[in-house]
Amino acid sequence: MSGSMIIDGKKVYFDNQKNILSLIRDNNIDLPTFCYHSELSIYGACRMCSVETSDGKIIASCSEVPCNGMEIYTNSPRIRKYRKMILELLLSNHERDCTACERTGKCQLQSLARRYGINKMRFNQLIEEQEVDYSSPSIIRNPNKCIKCGDCVMVCEEIQGVGVLGFSHRGTEVKVKPAFGKNLNETNCVNCGQCRIVCPTAAITIKNETQKVWDAIYDKNIRVIAQIAPAVRVALGEEFGLRPGQVTIGKIASILRRIGVDEVYDTALSADLTVIEESDEFMDRFSKNENLPLFTSCCPAWVKYVENKYPELTKNISTCKSPQQMFGAVAREVYNKKDQEDGKKTFIVSVMPCTAKKAEAAREEFSHDGIREVDVVLTTQELAIMIKEIGVNFDTIEEESLDMPFGVASGAGIIFGTTGGVTEAVLRRLLVDKFGKEDSEIIFNNVRGLESVKEATVEVDGKVIKIAVVHGLKEADTLIKQIKSGERHYDLVEVMACTGGCIAGGGQPVPRTITKETRALRASGLYSIDKVKPIKNSQDNYIVKSIYNDILKGNKQILHIHK
Repeated sequence: MSGSMIIDGKKVYFDNQKNILSLIRDNNIDLPTFCYHSELSIYGACRMCSVETSDGKIIASCSEVPCNGMEIYTNSPRIRKYRKMILELLLSNHERDCTACERTGKCQLQSLARRYGINKMRFNQLIEEQEVDYSSPSIIRNPNKCIKCGDCVMVCEEIQGVGVLGFSHRGTEVKVKPAFGKNLNETNCVNCGQCRIVCPTAAITIKNETQKVWDAIYDKNIRVIAQIAPAVRVALGEEFGLRPGQVTIGKIASILRRIGVDEVYDTALSADLTVIEESDEFMDRFSKNENLPLFTSCCPAWVKYVENKYPELTKNISTCKSPQQMFGAVAREVYNKKDQEDGKKTFIVSVMPCTAKKAEAAREEFSHDGIREVDVVLTTQELAIMIKEIGVNFDTIEEESLDMPFGVASGAGIIFGTTGGVTEAVLRRLLVDKFGKEDSEIIFNNVRGLESVKEATVEVDGKVIKIAVVHGLKEADTLIKQIKSGERHYDLVEVMACTGGCIAGGGQPVPRTITKETRALRASGLYSIDKVKPIKNSQDNYIVKSIYNDILKGNKQILHIHK
């Protein structure tokens, strides 16, 4: 549908914009919202995006389609007063510890209150204090800071298909919480953190574990080593004014040493290990036609989802540990002996884009004799907090290289951070010397991109292998149902819980609006690293060969989960 409207006295043209709000924003007017996200259904709860029509009606621009000849005002006296009143009422029912709040400076409610000149509270605080939920290993839910926008409810249901959060009660008594008053750890929460990504306040935040890392750094008897996941390096810079996708691994290495970390390594190296182990496991299953399709195991939120909803399919999940846990297992092999020689304890820190990695590291199978393979998982956001604490100038700090021996990774290991990356990395190994460069690139392009479901068919040694790549748990659920019904058949399925993969994990910096463009830029950053990497394939990584020959010495079992 196309036509023209008058917005604030100016004639503008529309062409298939799905609502008036999109048209307004396309014309460089920053209309405020709390409950609107372009990838979620339109809820119309907050009313902040309301506009006034020429005949005096007030309408929510997010839920109205453009109409030829319509005239609206986005900042009339009535609308300004209306928005200000909404903000004042929200603030009257909101915890007011802003100076100590984690979202201070980034809270959308705080930002809009300043924008509309609310510098004193007209209404008494009406909030009845509710208990904060600290039960999750990954996130904290503080209902005292919830403005009932419903964003977390919608993303959990519409994108992830988990439905842990919902509305209870009505009118002024409405609350957002898990059913039956349960804590998050009593629900089917998979710890993906996507609710935290869309929350405009500090009602849902990452469980901050930075103090544990500071304590380890300040202990002279502890050696602190860190691994950095691929997706962190293309998103951390956003916290310091850089565009999404800008690669900052050299700065991260430099800053971690400034913070006090003793050695800085690359999780992409252990991703190379995962490629080798997972491709071997797949070909073994494929040749025997056992427990197919093989589902990837790198995403802990996906693994938890299967355990919760499809326990009969756990046998189809790869026994390979995730790259995070493979790194921890290998590092323990190296540093246990070194700790005895040096009289120290090694403390392993993971810097991850993912809140679910916190839950993964705490799983029972990843602890041995009371020692975890990974001691603490910091998200990208937590690393940014530590950087700001020490006052390092991110713009001017010089880049440094990662440490050896675990600082060398292939391009295949790097692209693990985006949807399709695991599959492409495995295919690079399976198809080595079987296709020319152009043919291989066509196959790889089939698994790249941000489409919800991607497919590829390849022939290896005369046998056809069917592959699917899916991201977003609700999309994965649909695919599982089709596989179980026989509607679709695959031999290998890559699943990532977050839309876009790890680049859009629950621990990443939060853009004001979540868009495909942000995800695409982050993914492009990873592919740009891959493009210039001299080592393209995991099996060609000489450090990986050394790990197999010198550290593992045939004991590959520590790279797998034994069920």
